[in-house]
Amino acid sequence: MCECGYGGEQRLRTPTGPGSPGLVEDSCWLFPTADKHSSLIPDTAVISPQDPTLLIGSSLQATCSLHGDPPGTTAEGLYWTLNGRRLPPELSRVLNASTLALVLANLNGSRQQSGDNLVCHAHDGSILAGSCLYVGLPPEKPFNISCWSKNMKDLTCRWTPGAHGETFLHTNYSLKYKLRWYGQDNTCEEYHTVGPHSCHIPKDLALFTPYEIWVEATNRLGSARSDVLTLDILDVVTTDPPPDVHVSRVGGLEDQLSVRWVSPPALKDFLFQAKYQIRYRVEDSVDWKVVDDVSNQTSCRLAGLKPGTVYFVQVRCNPFGIYGSKKAGIWSEWSHPTAASTPRSGERGSGLGARSAVPATTLLSSFQAQDEGILPSGRRGAARGKVGPGGWEYLG
Repeated sequence: MCECGYGGEQRLRTPTGPGSPGLVEDSCWLFPTADKHSSLIPDTAVISPQDPTLLIGSSLQATCSLHGDPPGTTAEGLYWTLNGRRLPPELSRVLNASTLALVLANLNGSRQQSGDNLVCHAHDGSILAGSCLYVGLPPEKPFNISCWSKNMKDLTCRWTPGAHGETFLHTNYSLKYKLRWYGQDNTCEEYHTVGPHSCHIPKDLALFTPYEIWVEATNRLGSARSDVLTLDILDVVTTDPPPDVHVSRVGGLEDQLSVRWVSPPALKDFLFQAKYQIRYRVEDSVDWKVVDDVSNQTSCRLAGLKPGTVYFVQVRCNPFGIYGSKKAGIWSEWSHPTAASTPRSGERGSGLGARSAVPATTLLSSFQAQDEGILPSGRRGAARGKVGPGGWEYLG
């Protein structure tokens, strides 16, 4: 049960509807609290209309009508509260001995999605009747749906709720999906996995067949549906960050570090290509330098570094071309930072100060030497080898 309330009154909402995540039945009722000034007198009065739903900017005309002839209670002694705050008497008007009217003009959006509490009180403060007041906007068309599959085992999608977003009412978002040419509509069930407007489909997904995916938004004032996104799982694959990232010194070279990693093990049984990015920063900085598109290599040498400095390095992977897919692929998260230090000026030795000293075939770029710190071709006598496509140099 969900509770909402202001002042001395509270209301309950009861979840309803199988397969409707977060959807609630917004009808509500009052129950007494320990506050002696807000005790409930049952079956004494009724507010009309009960639990109305209105657009922002609308006006409300309501009445509180007494039942029978409550002792010592007349319409002249009644007053209204909204969310626990007493409304100015000039907004009310006595219609007869048992009925007090209320007019609220140019209403703003509800302060809480479960409805604002409009309450009719006796002169001593006791609660005679209550109503939930829902003021808001119908949902807008959701847009900007994006999806990705972790190692072809699942599918996660997120979306933007609308141009303005806020409806001031409880709005239910349902992610729907189906195979493009056949099959029935399915509803995603694991919501809010990567943010407030997201859903995760954990299993039972088909490969080599396009899916149609869309989002439906519903609240008390209406509904809206997004455009349909058509995708193939193979085109939106991402993977885990590269494991076993090692950073080590390059002999006694004081301006270089060698980085080596392992290709994604979760995709080892699939036909795919991969490209990698490296980023690095000095220990006392928050600014990263990015080495773009390290091709399909699993090692790289960083050059142009400061001697005697600790560097943090991360690597990420973009698997693409899975089973011949022509899409660009989706980058993984960055790996955990790995640290190593360059030798101080004049220091000699191999591997000192590094987390690991792993020999690796080194990939060098003459094109990005100045901007990204990649060793240019032929800079040192040790940098011998052949130049590959795009200016990369592979050293033995």
